[in-house]
Amino acid sequence: MKHMITGLIIGLLAGAIVALLILFISAPSMMLKENKSKHDFETTVAEIEKSVEAAGWKIPHVNDLQATMHKFGKDVRQVKVYEICHPDHAYKILKQDDERIVSTLMPCRIAIYEKSDGSVYVSRLNAGLMSKPMNKIIRSTMSEAAEDTEVILQPVIAQ
Repeated sequence: MKHMITGLIIGLLAGAIVALLILFISAPSMMLKENKSKHDFETTVAEIEKSVEAAGWKIPHVNDLQATMHKFGKDVRQVKVYEICHPDHAYKILKQDDERIVSTLMPCRIAIYEKSDGSVYVSRLNAGLMSKPMNKIIRSTMSEAAEDTEVILQPVIAQ
């Protein structure tokens, strides 16, 4: 009986370790989404800007990381990070003290970048997944924002 309990405990611990290892290895690909664009860099940028506006979202800032790195003497391929915001979604979170903790994730960001083979990709945080353990207001708001972001990206994502 003692050996059976010991075996059970060892099996549970081994199972937990394997599960944590799998989660650790797969977490980055779960937290971030990346899709190939069906356009070149400039067209992808233009299409996303149009799509953001058409969805009623705003673009408070664009970070041109290629230009920034150039200032520091570094040469990288084209990379732009769009900070996009929907005031209604933002207000639901920013008006509440307890929800403001996620302001570090605001505004939503979409990265457009070129890889070494010349292909263009878009990436973003998987806000729907990241919001799962949060309270109801944050979870529903971030899930809505994630759904909106997927609609915004549809014109450029290759099928």
